[in-house]
Amino acid sequence: MESFINMILLTLLAVVTLGVVRLRNLFAVVILGGIYSFLMASVLIVLDAVDVSMTEASVGAGISTVLMLTVLYMTRVEEAKPVHTPILPLFVAGVTGAVLVYGTWGLPAFGLSDTPINTHVGMRYMELSVPDTGIPNVVTSVLASYRGFDTLGETTVVFTAGIGVLLLLRRGVSLARLRRKQQEEEKPS
Repeated sequence: MESFINMILLTLLAVVTLGVVRLRNLFAVVILGGIYSFLMASVLIVLDAVDVSMTEASVGAGISTVLMLTVLYMTRVEEAKPVHTPILPLFVAGVTGAVLVYGTWGLPAFGLSDTPINTHVGMRYMELSVPDTGIPNVVTSVLASYRGFDTLGETTVVFTAGIGVLLLLRRGVSLARLRRKQQEEEKPS
């Protein structure tokens, strides 16, 4: 049953991706991007990665969609027609996809218990998590203790990006007000 649900979700992801590629209306693209993030969060739930799923839902489907809609409010709704053919980007995307698929052929089958991650690092975390950190949740102990500096770095990057976006949006709002004021002054009375 889990495989069937994954196939349905992955098919929906492919359909949404095709919709994003084909549409020229940026509002529809932003909404489809939010739907894509929601579907990806659903896939992660099926794969028992609930913590990553919550992050994807809040950042991908939530904050990113709101920020994109805000930016869209300050710009045009329709995408400009491309000035060149999309052959080169299509070729680069195809080659990148082929290399990624080729790279997966050397991986062990999904879910095997005798893979290196399950025989070395994963088991060590499971055995030593509570004695080392005193945190009963293994995922929390890995993120907050073993990889604490990495998590702090990721949080700092996200925070800095958020501040940058807010500053850009603030500047955009100020420019929009200035344009409206100039248009009002130019109108004949």
